[in-house]
Amino acid sequence: MNADKSATVVAFSASTLTRPKFKALPPLSLYVHIPWCLKKCPYCDFNSHEARDDLPEGAYVDALLADLEFALPSIWGRKVISVFIGGGTPSLFSPESINQLLSGIRARVPLYADVEITLEANPGTFERAKFAGYYAAGINRLSIGIQSFDPRHLQALGRVHDADEARRAAEAAMMMFDTVNFDLMYALPGQTLDDARRDLESALEFSPPHLSFYHLTLEPNTLFHRYPPPLPDDDTAADMEEMIDNVLSRAGYFHYETSAYARPEHECRHNLNYWRFGDYLGIGAGAHSKLSFADAILRQMRWKQPRQYLARVAAGAPVQEEAEVTRADVGFEFMLNALRLAEGAPTSLFSERTGFPLSLVTREIEIASRKGLLEPEPALIRPTALGRRFLNDLQQIFLPDTKPERKQGASIIHFEATGIER
Repeated sequence: MNADKSATVVAFSASTLTRPKFKALPPLSLYVHIPWCLKKCPYCDFNSHEARDDLPEGAYVDALLADLEFALPSIWGRKVISVFIGGGTPSLFSPESINQLLSGIRARVPLYADVEITLEANPGTFERAKFAGYYAAGINRLSIGIQSFDPRHLQALGRVHDADEARRAAEAAMMMFDTVNFDLMYALPGQTLDDARRDLESALEFSPPHLSFYHLTLEPNTLFHRYPPPLPDDDTAADMEEMIDNVLSRAGYFHYETSAYARPEHECRHNLNYWRFGDYLGIGAGAHSKLSFADAILRQMRWKQPRQYLARVAAGAPVQEEAEVTRADVGFEFMLNALRLAEGAPTSLFSERTGFPLSLVTREIEIASRKGLLEPEPALIRPTALGRRFLNDLQQIFLPDTKPERKQGASIIHFEATGIER
């Protein structure tokens, strides 16, 4: 057989693979979900539950570590590049519990020497000694859910903290931690463009190395969805987004992902691994996982209700659902994540992280390029400015034709219990 025919046979064989084939497994992150919060926010659709009684901290940490032990065969020998403790409100837990958790994780899985370890914190639970205890336990990145510095908007969002608490928590975090993220929102009920600018200016007074800005959306199964508040119109929201982008760009921040801005060397590694279709093991109530094997990609979800989760862990069965990512879905799942990155992704990353050849999505890439949504760069998959503006439209091009109903969805982004800052 001559070289040309041999290459044709190889290409044909690769294009007809029904299961992925990995030469090397993707990087691995660990997500830990703590589901309790002081009060359920009216816009929140995440797996969080109001803490009405004393929290079972000790029992829950024991369950998390048992959950991790059950999962060890699926990640055996793999090093963890990042740990993200999210919720809910993880800062409801004491530094002693977080220390016990991290010590147990270190005893069970190998971590890289420079592993990024993030904890989400609510200013309403802020105590300076508590923050110091988290740092001593090994937290090197704190993500603070500020949302706004404006008392009116904090009240409209149903937040348990006030503007003074937000400022005190921000100041203490900047003094104690290696890197800090502020979560902020825009297009809030009654918010004007000037209001949004003042919120941004308040955040920049602290010069945080990382900022996450999210457009408030009315998600199903939330109080705001049932009783919609008066929100800024689409043009005003677009003006806010443009203002935020321009101000942060001038301040030296890189808009590296749809909702994330960072100073150089402060991008969130956990989030980047997610957007680059890396692997993550999720432990805790309702936590999600994506795990690759030599010839398969599996998604898992733990039991969601905290009491049920504790009981299922005790029974040795913390996983409620498990499904294999199919050849038909893997192209969309990769693009759903990678297209959020401003720098895009090298085309070689597709086969590295999915186990399938790029030919699986060549037709869709050509369609998106013709529509002006993707840059015409053979070695790079990167949205154009138009593609970033109409990201949902771009992502939907990669939906499998076998699932046309999903193409009609108003929103195709959902980050429940994976550790994505939001």
